[in-house]
Amino acid sequence: MIRGFGSDNFSGVSPEVFKAIEEASYGHQHSYGEDIYSEKAIADFKAIFGQDIEVFFVYNGTGANILSLSSFIRPYQAIICAETAHINVDECGAIERQSGCKLLTVPTFDGKLNIGLIQNHMHDFGNQHHVQPKMISLTQCTELGTAYTPEELKAICDFAHAHDMYVHMDGARLANAIAYLGCTPQSLTSEVGIDVLSFGGTKNGMLFGEAVIFFNTSVKEEVPFIRKQLMQLHSKTRFIAAQFSAILKNDLWLKTAGHANRMAQLLASEAAKIPGIRITQAVQGNEIFAIVPREKIEQLQKECFFYVWDENASEVRWVCSFDTTESDIIEFVNLLRKELC
Repeated sequence: MIRGFGSDNFSGVSPEVFKAIEEASYGHQHSYGEDIYSEKAIADFKAIFGQDIEVFFVYNGTGANILSLSSFIRPYQAIICAETAHINVDECGAIERQSGCKLLTVPTFDGKLNIGLIQNHMHDFGNQHHVQPKMISLTQCTELGTAYTPEELKAICDFAHAHDMYVHMDGARLANAIAYLGCTPQSLTSEVGIDVLSFGGTKNGMLFGEAVIFFNTSVKEEVPFIRKQLMQLHSKTRFIAAQFSAILKNDLWLKTAGHANRMAQLLASEAAKIPGIRITQAVQGNEIFAIVPREKIEQLQKECFFYVWDENASEVRWVCSFDTTESDIIEFVNLLRKELC
């Protein structure tokens, strides 16, 4: 069976991460983040994003998003997000259950919010009968594989702050956006006004663990208690922190993301040449969305697994990873040709 393109969560763990975990396993360290590895990883993050940040390690992406959002909002407030956002589609209502807040979703064509779309929910402020919009959550790259530019992000952040709102970035694939845009990490976060970032590691070569980075540190005193109640405080935090130091060293996180992006571009360009396949979104990260003849999908999945994205449209999603190879692409494209041509 050909290596699948179902998700970058399907991928393995980078050798650098395994080595870091092994090194962190020797000897004893203080628990709950009071260890030299956590101190080192936080310093590594500050070297990339600036000194005026607060960093908290968590187990997973859902936990990172809940901690990010719950730190700023109250249960009578609401979060505006794209209809396709991970916090709306793929987190089993965790955000609404744990924060008590309502998600106000917006249909989009490419997964990206803009001020015009956000304004659809900007009403009834001060009306005690309605939830109060307080936060905007953006996904970078989006769930449709597209990337916000710094200019787009700044416009949304300026709009939010002018209305006394906060902006969260779900950065599970932030590295892919940076690699695609060729910009600096700060130009997509602190410089444009992002208040809090869920920083992804699992989709980019780590075994487990994510980080929450607060650029707006006004809530920093409350965050440790919120994290503990959310069951996201890892006793042996050093095993999350050591992994981050490994992928951040020498920009490994950006190199691996850039490789995944290039593999996605290669797959998209080759697949688009095959009759019956139509690429539906701009390929700006490591995800490809394509229309595939409905009657061919099941057989293709048996030989190379991937997910159906939109059953009605016969649209599928292919995801490349840090360890996807050109050979993987060639094998899959040959399979597509065999089944469709």
